[in-house]
Amino acid sequence: MNPFKFRLAQQTDIPKLVDLINAAYRQQQGNSWTSEAEIVTGQRVNTVQLEYALSQDNFQLWIALQDEKCNEDKQIIACIGLTLNEHDVEIGTFCIAPHFQNQGIGKQVLDFAENYVRQQISLKHQHLNAFVMWVLSVRTELIAYYERRGYVRTGVIDDYPLDADVGKPMVDLHLVEMRKIIH
Repeated sequence: MNPFKFRLAQQTDIPKLVDLINAAYRQQQGNSWTSEAEIVTGQRVNTVQLEYALSQDNFQLWIALQDEKCNEDKQIIACIGLTLNEHDVEIGTFCIAPHFQNQGIGKQVLDFAENYVRQQISLKHQHLNAFVMWVLSVRTELIAYYERRGYVRTGVIDDYPLDADVGKPMVDLHLVEMRKIIH
């Protein structure tokens, strides 16, 4: 049984989500291995960006809370975003609170998202055929993790989105596309 309660993010979650996402991506804390603090400066997300994302019809942001702590006053420990495109589902805004990392929670959250797509979304949208994600080119440990999870580098490389207000790179960065077939 999954020890987490998953639910869709709500507008009232935005302040906690902004804190969670920025902590996970931009702060180096304890056992965090997914931080970008040494390669990107600035916020990963702000309130306006998250409000906009949540207003999009093709976007869902799922949050995970510990099962015994599911009321709104409790801490959100993880989130994962799903964007439905014409033929694929893009996974993004995927993070675990730094002090919960290295406990297998990321695997469980990704499992939830993939299973949700297979069981709920792809039944209604049979044209969907792949999960897609974009990973920073220098994050070799993250790329290797996703490869172990069945994602494959497609060879598509894109520029870091300097105009998206998601931080400024301190090193040469690109985005690497990874895909996994929806079965």
